[in-house]
Amino acid sequence: MADIKALPFAFPLKRGALALVVIDMQRDFAEAGGFGASLGNDVSRVTKIVPNVKRLIEGFRAAGLPVIHTMECHRPDLSDLPPAKRDRGNPSLKIGDAGPMGRVLIIGEPGTAILSEVAPIDGEVVIEKPGKGAFYATPLGDILKARKIEQLVFAGVTTEVCVQTTMREANDRGFECLLVEEATESYFPQFKQAALEMIRAQGGIVGWTAHLDDVLEAINA
Repeated sequence: MADIKALPFAFPLKRGALALVVIDMQRDFAEAGGFGASLGNDVSRVTKIVPNVKRLIEGFRAAGLPVIHTMECHRPDLSDLPPAKRDRGNPSLKIGDAGPMGRVLIIGEPGTAILSEVAPIDGEVVIEKPGKGAFYATPLGDILKARKIEQLVFAGVTTEVCVQTTMREANDRGFECLLVEEATESYFPQFKQAALEMIRAQGGIVGWTAHLDDVLEAINA
């Protein structure tokens, strides 16, 4: 048993029951011409965390700890895409539309792919999720149970939407959750800060937040 320096207090690391979950580090959210940019967002905010996410992934791999990746994506026939999601915000490109990197957020399209710098390697789990949270309509819960995972470290985008939603889903299922501050980002800096504060509020009501170097030091000790 070891601790990771964190807020609101030290995270009680159970090294044999720990996994990293990297949320939606996809081209459509990080590159010009993708879905995120079509909504008017500054995607450079996502791009800048790629080196930090890469360091975190490599640290988990070096420590022999599992890495799980998620991708927000939908079936080509859109049968898993409710209108309430597709029509949100009246974007110039809707999910399923043809864009510069193929059909937006459709399984198998170029823009849906995870960025090459942080792409999965053989043997790592990739969860294709139709919702914001990674537990909804996916096998993630069963996979974690089979591997006897009890604690989850989170990275990815966006902090206040898919990352925080998945953390809340995980917390409700009994997992201890920690978010790495330098390895997550929002298109809106104030939203990221608010999400960090909400996660660790009231004694860690959703979970913990920690800095990248402190996480790497603890898991590789």
